[in-house]
Amino acid sequence: MQRMLTALGAVGVETVLVSVDLGGISAAVLRGVRNRPAKKTPWPHVRFVDDDAVTDSAQDTANAVRRMVEAGAKVIICLGGDGTARVATAALLAGPGYDVPLLSLSTGTNNAFPQMREATVAGLAAGLVATGAVDHAIATGRAHALEVRTGERTELGLVDVAVSTAPYVGSRALWHPDALTELYCAFAEPDATGLSSIAGLLCPTPRDKPEGVAVRLCPVEQAPTVVNAPIAPGLVLPVGVAAWRPLRTGERVEISTTRGVVAFDGERELELTGTTGAEVRLRADGPLCVDVTAVLSQAARVGLFRSDRTEV
Repeated sequence: MQRMLTALGAVGVETVLVSVDLGGISAAVLRGVRNRPAKKTPWPHVRFVDDDAVTDSAQDTANAVRRMVEAGAKVIICLGGDGTARVATAALLAGPGYDVPLLSLSTGTNNAFPQMREATVAGLAAGLVATGAVDHAIATGRAHALEVRTGERTELGLVDVAVSTAPYVGSRALWHPDALTELYCAFAEPDATGLSSIAGLLCPTPRDKPEGVAVRLCPVEQAPTVVNAPIAPGLVLPVGVAAWRPLRTGERVEISTTRGVVAFDGERELELTGTTGAEVRLRADGPLCVDVTAVLSQAARVGLFRSDRTEV
């Protein structure tokens, strides 16, 4: 976080809003603000977003994003894994933050959606977008998202939606692939960790492709195809696959499993009780994401990091 603040200051960002947490990140920033030597690159003014009580839950992320958007944030930087990015995205898409760019950085358990970037480089890109130094049309792009509707409830997944015959939500993570029956992916990269790796090792589908993947799963002993997939860090398991196909943007698919749970980006969130049907749809209007490479390429082309000297 401190390297990111240095980079943000270097490209002219004046104010940074930092959420308050119980994990020590905000405390480290506060110590850095108090102890930073004057001779070093100045940091932006740091203001902590502490309007809401800290609950040490996903609600903290949602509250912080909402408060930052209300305060006029030009970019949201999200530190975490797929689950944290999903909560931040839901908060952005649900309100006036729809067009606020999101830069999601990998620090979580499952990290298929967040970018794996060094903090200084990420901070430079975020700062250039926030200050308007680069063209937003080039620097940002909409990601796809998976929408599940059941009754009056709607949930979003950024990477994958998995259906399991497990009887209740209970433990959040899915570690038993034999219970999985359906998997839908917004994108599927072969180097991912998590449930999307199943599709990524079957039919790699990059995130900029205008379609996702639908996979029908079954127990290994009944499967015509078995994939050895890294479904979690340090956990490579055989997964039975009955069939797979492309999932077109806008296509609605009825979830065939009537009793069980639906997991979004690897975390169980929704119970299927058999009383109400559920359907999944691949949306093209997901979060507006910062493309770090595109930002820095554009900045280099127009000379934002260069000083030309007429006299040497």
